[in-house]
Amino acid sequence: MSFTLLSSPLQGFTDFRFRNAQNKFFGGIDTFYSPYIRLNGKLEIKNSYHRDLLPENNEGLEVIPQVLTNDADEFLFVAKYVQSLGYKELNWNLGCPYPMVARPKNPPNIAGQKQSALSQIANKCGMGSGLISNTEKINHILDRAHSETDIIVSMKMRLGYDTTEEILDVLPILDTYPIKNIAIHARTGKQLYKGGVHLDAFQQCIDNTKHKLYYNGDITSVAKFHEMQQRFPTIDHWMIGRGLIADPFLPSMIKSNALEYPENKMELFSAFHDTLYEGYSESLSGQTHILLKMHHLWEYFSVIFSNPHKVHKNIKKSKSIKNYEATVKEVIAKG
Repeated sequence: MSFTLLSSPLQGFTDFRFRNAQNKFFGGIDTFYSPYIRLNGKLEIKNSYHRDLLPENNEGLEVIPQVLTNDADEFLFVAKYVQSLGYKELNWNLGCPYPMVARPKNPPNIAGQKQSALSQIANKCGMGSGLISNTEKINHILDRAHSETDIIVSMKMRLGYDTTEEILDVLPILDTYPIKNIAIHARTGKQLYKGGVHLDAFQQCIDNTKHKLYYNGDITSVAKFHEMQQRFPTIDHWMIGRGLIADPFLPSMIKSNALEYPENKMELFSAFHDTLYEGYSESLSGQTHILLKMHHLWEYFSVIFSNPHKVHKNIKKSKSIKNYEATVKEVIAKG
């Protein structure tokens, strides 16, 4: 059975620099989803989002833009914006698990506050996986999206925010719209990335929708991919999220059914790293921002080394550009 591999978007990680470098040195991903566009109530596109989606920054890649919103006007605005860049599809994020997006971090004391203030509070939460339980709002946004634009709509979801059953109330609504596909990360929002994936709950989704489903969650090795293929034989689209950042070799290894890394593993990784590092060094201002960016990436990169904990610890200790470059060179030399 043929299958398609997709890159699940991770905010702050899978931007156009990462997508281009991963595709150049490793390949294996058929379609990349860009990190979400979030408007925060203002109908304007940040420069960082614009750069990330510019066609000239994504040549040779199939990229699908994504929006994070709980507001129909915002959805329509982003739909028209991405269409102006030549994109035909917009993916709607109902999967982001982070409390500052899905739930208010500290529920405010709203007594006596003006309606405008209450509206601002409401718009800062209840997005991503926190929107899944709000079937009325989901229906309203999809209705306007399909009646007021000709954008192709796809979905990226979790099973729910609090429970795995929340999505089962949404699927009948989604079935009334010509949605291209629904990618489901088989966790709840509350889990963040902790605990196991809920495979029985994902099977329930398969059994309760007419739409095409994509699977997402814990594909971290070729063996794990085969395990999921056997568990869900009708699924032919597979999303890789954190597993792709931790191991950029993984998609090509899955495609070629390789159980061993290539002999030039460290040479390829070094070229990949240097390309990313050079790109971020040019785009970020000051060594603090550059180091912070690279330190975050190494939280994932360290996984492919023989002693991940030690590698990550050594990288984190590098407090200057010179020290960072020397540490990376040493780490890669040791493999």
